[in-house]
Amino acid sequence: RRYVNQVASEMPGVKLFFMQSSGGLTDAGTFQGKDAILSGPAGGIVGMARTAGLAGHEKVIGFDMGGTSTDVSHYAGAFEREFETHVAGVRMRAPMMSIHTVAAGGGSVLAYDGSRFRVGPESAGANPGPVSYRRGGPLAVTDANVMVGKVQPRYFPSVFGPAANETLDADAVRARFEDIATQTQRKPEEVAEGFIQIAVQQMANAIKKISVARGYDVTRYTLQCFGGAGGQHACLVADALGMTRVFVHPLAGVLSAYGMGLADQNVIREQAVEMPLATEVLPLIAERLDALGSAAQAELERQQVSANPVQVRHNVHVRYEGTDSALIVPFGDMAAIQSAFEAAYRQRFAFLMVGKGLVVEAVSVEAVIAGDAPAEPRLPLHPHRKHPLRETVKMYSGSEWHDAALVVREDLHPGDVVPGPAIIAEKNTTTVVEPGWSARLTDLDHLVLDRVTARKVQYAAGTTVDPVLLEVFNNLFMNIAEQMGLQLQNTAYSVNIKERLDFSCALFDAAGNLIANAPHMPVHLGSMGESIKTVIRENTGKMHPGDVFMLNDPYHGGTHLPDVTVITPVYVAQGSEPTFYVGSRGHHADIGGTTPGSMPPFSTRIDEEGVQINNVKLVDRGIFLEDK
Repeated sequence: RRYVNQVASEMPGVKLFFMQSSGGLTDAGTFQGKDAILSGPAGGIVGMARTAGLAGHEKVIGFDMGGTSTDVSHYAGAFEREFETHVAGVRMRAPMMSIHTVAAGGGSVLAYDGSRFRVGPESAGANPGPVSYRRGGPLAVTDANVMVGKVQPRYFPSVFGPAANETLDADAVRARFEDIATQTQRKPEEVAEGFIQIAVQQMANAIKKISVARGYDVTRYTLQCFGGAGGQHACLVADALGMTRVFVHPLAGVLSAYGMGLADQNVIREQAVEMPLATEVLPLIAERLDALGSAAQAELERQQVSANPVQVRHNVHVRYEGTDSALIVPFGDMAAIQSAFEAAYRQRFAFLMVGKGLVVEAVSVEAVIAGDAPAEPRLPLHPHRKHPLRETVKMYSGSEWHDAALVVREDLHPGDVVPGPAIIAEKNTTTVVEPGWSARLTDLDHLVLDRVTARKVQYAAGTTVDPVLLEVFNNLFMNIAEQMGLQLQNTAYSVNIKERLDFSCALFDAAGNLIANAPHMPVHLGSMGESIKTVIRENTGKMHPGDVFMLNDPYHGGTHLPDVTVITPVYVAQGSEPTFYVGSRGHHADIGGTTPGSMPPFSTRIDEEGVQINNVKLVDRGIFLEDK
């Protein structure tokens, strides 16, 4: 509050607004610090949505890569918000844009530990910054891009070194990569590209968590990149996700600031109701929404500086009875609410709980005064011409050196096409057009990158250990296990699973050996492989796609009886035997022991702890055997 008052005192007569994590502006009098924890990234999402809408991109994945981290987001016509979230380990109840952050930015530190390459989570920061900043910093992602020629020091500002008047130091970067190259018997550029591949995979995995894990097909989306480092990796991230279009706004490097200028004024209010969804309670829900809406509208009108009218949106937070995963849908009649909820639930979780009652957990309203539309006039398209070229530079990509066109964005006219490989330098960012991609400047002065040739197969592992592929596949497999855990947590009934997080998920090879596990409960994982091997041994030649098995037997890889393991064989191609297995182990509140909780302290026989389950088929070719 002191800070707000100080800023306001320096601007007498000026109506002062602050950006909120919810994506809206509020005046200084009502602003609270807790509402601005993610206000910067929220500004980026607003800028992304407004500019993408103007350009005709209806579905976009936001890729905001800065110096220390990357923020990713999903937009398909409406802002996605969370009303309860964890930030830096602190549980907060405040409306925030749905943003996922991963520690992979231009300053993420690169390290070789003797067996594999690592990117982050440590960051070089702005000071000392990467090696190329001339302040004695560590190797970082930016240095890798300097090494492979994707960042050209001559086209970067001369703001580095002790006096902040020098260019990036490419010689120091090469020397540091040569040290690692000597240890790994590789070329320096191969080392640098390996680190870039790992960083790209980390960022792609982050995007999967806000898209694929929620039921969205990213191949139908446009990747909108922004932030200072976003354009350097956009094509590679798109390739890793199977996306074929990238959108780069001319203010991509400062899109968060631009988005704040385009943001709506808004007030969000929420109230718990906990009522069964039924026709007879809809009038009561409507009454509460009207009361919340009136209060929000009155507060917004008090702040108003725009002549635009106030719009009020009514939403209900609906969940299945007995579950804890509420989804936000627009308020309407009974049929409309049910239909919207079922569509959202099926997309998120891939199934419906037919016959289960619905509960309205809470209601929320958003009062909005629309912000300014982007003032971006359409420009005449110039006849097709050869794009202006400043020079040709060497760029290493796809394990080979290329002659890349170095183009300055200010030299381009609407209608110009720049085929890859190319580097487009501008004042606040650099966009790399990878081989197989092509960039064009639209009549709105937007860069649109399209993949124009089929993507080559990325990896071909040999018989020797590759420190790059080791880390790439480690991240890929761990990401699968993490997505399994997310789905398990979201769909669980039990407090043990949903809130205590007493579960573990892992992948196993065709022989039942552990491949990768998510960072869940370590005690579950040491013996889970024996459970997988038991199912393999007992069911060889009898398993089919869609089968699922269950056990908790401590003599066959279980821990204590309340920990029940569910094992699923996975068939990648047509064949009689599974390609690999996935396993999930979770703690159940009671398994039929002699004391509540099924952990009697004085038991002398295992049957006193509860029911012993060994190799029981739970699902037969996709059919849940609930009655057997």
